[in-house]
Amino acid sequence: MDSDTPAPVFDSTTFLKNLTTLPGIYKMYNAQDEIIYVGKAKNLKNRVSSYYKNQSASPKQQVMMAKVARIEVTVTHTEGEALLLECQQIKRHKPRYNICLRDDKSFPYIYLSDHEFPQIALHRGAKKKSGKYFGPYPSSTAAKESLKLLQKLFPVRQCEDTVYNTRTRPCLQHQIGRCTAPCVGLVDKAVYAQDVAHTVMFLDGRGGALIGQLITQMEQASAALEFEQAAAFRDQIGRLRTVLEKNYVQGEKGNVDIIACASQQNLACVQVFFIRNGQQLGNKAYFPSMLDEHDPGAVLQAFIAQYYLDRPAPQELIVSHELEEVELLAEVLGNQAKHAVTISPRVRGERAKWLQMAMTNAGLSLAAKLADKQSLYGRFLSLQQQLRCPDIPKRLECFDISHTQGDQTVASCVVFDQNGPVKSAYRRFNIEGITGGDDYAAINQAVARRYKRLQQGEHPAPDILFIDGGKGQVQAAQKALAELAINNVMIVGVAKGPDRKPGMEKLILVDQEQPLDITAGAGGLLLIQHIRDEAHRFAVTGHRQRRGKTKKQSSLESIAGLGPKRRQQLLKQFGGLQGIAQAGTDALCSIDGISRQLAQRIYEHFHHQDGN
Repeated sequence: MDSDTPAPVFDSTTFLKNLTTLPGIYKMYNAQDEIIYVGKAKNLKNRVSSYYKNQSASPKQQVMMAKVARIEVTVTHTEGEALLLECQQIKRHKPRYNICLRDDKSFPYIYLSDHEFPQIALHRGAKKKSGKYFGPYPSSTAAKESLKLLQKLFPVRQCEDTVYNTRTRPCLQHQIGRCTAPCVGLVDKAVYAQDVAHTVMFLDGRGGALIGQLITQMEQASAALEFEQAAAFRDQIGRLRTVLEKNYVQGEKGNVDIIACASQQNLACVQVFFIRNGQQLGNKAYFPSMLDEHDPGAVLQAFIAQYYLDRPAPQELIVSHELEEVELLAEVLGNQAKHAVTISPRVRGERAKWLQMAMTNAGLSLAAKLADKQSLYGRFLSLQQQLRCPDIPKRLECFDISHTQGDQTVASCVVFDQNGPVKSAYRRFNIEGITGGDDYAAINQAVARRYKRLQQGEHPAPDILFIDGGKGQVQAAQKALAELAINNVMIVGVAKGPDRKPGMEKLILVDQEQPLDITAGAGGLLLIQHIRDEAHRFAVTGHRQRRGKTKKQSSLESIAGLGPKRRQQLLKQFGGLQGIAQAGTDALCSIDGISRQLAQRIYEHFHHQDGN
């Protein structure tokens, strides 16, 4: 049954008659038992009843209500609990008619390890390791830039402990003055601890106090006639001042997020600027998924609730528009973060300038996104014309194969819709049980495995299936679909033209003897090249990963008595095969479960190979 098919008549009168007046959430399901909308209410009976009494509902809301086959409610103790539960359900199910935050990756932090000579590194995910965490940063790029600055300011090591433990001589970072080489004992513990303390002061936003300390040390070095040391402090102070002036936010001393929204044509952009301890860490743009047009205040309300569900909010949020439930939202965020949270829609002075900058960035990002969307839609329209499709395609999939002389074959499947690549739907398939180098069999196996899942309802069918290859690959894909009784998918082969030049591709269709002529430079061809190149990139990356994993394992697997757990432990402890090969028998014996006899076999394995 098509998802747009109207639902069976829902007996709303009986349902509403027995509905509770307590707070909670309600979930609306369509005829396919899919959640299409999640909402929260202080009074469930009043809120759900309003959907059936509202005569001024928008056309899209009327369409949504026409699809409702049933409604399910969950009662909570308070409206705040309902808000949290609503956000959790929206993030989990991503209902079609809700405003959904699509980019839900965890934020990166800068991590300082709890070690005799601490490591500073990028961290993303759960904070399970002991040590200090600084951030969050808006992106891994912003965190990496901060790490580069720290290397220039304070030479604290950034290498992994496995590398640190196996070093026998200083690395390149020491040679260029960005690490003091504690791994080989070239720095005193007290001196290194001072660099670590300065790093912590910088990341904590105490740059002014840090400069004061360095000035005192410079004067002491100068008085002791240690002029080279004094000059080093002077240069460090100069670099530090430059960094602080670049990132300093006048008038801000605490943690603040500045959040601005711009919306147009059913599309919204939310721009977030991060300020921590008076320093700007960067900004990031988000484009929430929404089917209907919403005013910026409603978008911000939904965005903030979902955005801070899994991460603590700072002490203050400065927002560009009034929020409908600002007090409830502040209370819930404060409870989550375990400190008071203020939401400020009206600010003055320097804060107003920062908010205006955020609004300007949101408007510019939205304009660029709209231009890209229109350009992409034009390419889909051109594709319809070039392939003579009855309707504009909505979903495209493309397969490619990668291997090295038939070894470690990997197939990729990438997905595009009218918003561009749908990376969450990408899949890879390790191809087994075929003759090495048989691309036809590889395509057949990959397509069969992919669309068997389609029959099980795991993903929707594409309008067009692209295959990177010629007639043989197309026929292999057609055979796989025919065996699954799938006959409503258009198959197009993308064969490389003369000299494999872009723009000279030949399109192979199932029911045509001759390749289809397509206009060079047409938007449809550019779209085909884009999805083909993306499938190729994804396949090659998967093949390299599989090949690398096999190389790592195969060398160790030949050693008698070395099982998978011990192999994994060795690779972790020594940082890879090179570290294991350089280790002596005493170092190998120090690993739990490695006896001296086994250590000797491992040692001889690598040194015997080197002898060959």
